[in-house]
Amino acid sequence: MRILGLDIGEKRIGVAVSDPMGWTAQGLFTLTRGKLPEDLLEIQAICQKYEAEKVVVGYPINMNGTIGPKALEVKEFARMLEERLQLPIELWDERLTSRAAERVLLEADISRRKRKKVLDKLAAVGILQSYLDCKT
Repeated sequence: MRILGLDIGEKRIGVAVSDPMGWTAQGLFTLTRGKLPEDLLEIQAICQKYEAEKVVVGYPINMNGTIGPKALEVKEFARMLEERLQLPIELWDERLTSRAAERVLLEADISRRKRKKVLDKLAAVGILQSYLDCKT
């Protein structure tokens, strides 16, 4: 069963997908956010293309474990996505995934411009791989 992983940002959505066995996460691309209906439609098309049976959405919980405004926005996005896709959606703690992704890109000496293009995709990989590791 393939699982789609999403890192929902204000301007971009990082997208990753698992292998058919559900062991590893691969980054696909980064979507530029548009209007909500367009974003949902685009994610629906990705789910269909990769035959995803579940979607894991990064849940930006505060470092102290509290739920802030951004987490509430992502939770509402996930609710609407679940309604649209008719697939199970799981929120997954994404604390530090973007920072870890940025650290990897900095260590690889990737330019700021290139980092911006792949950061969200790499964060989506981190979210999905964390989920997959926890479930095996």
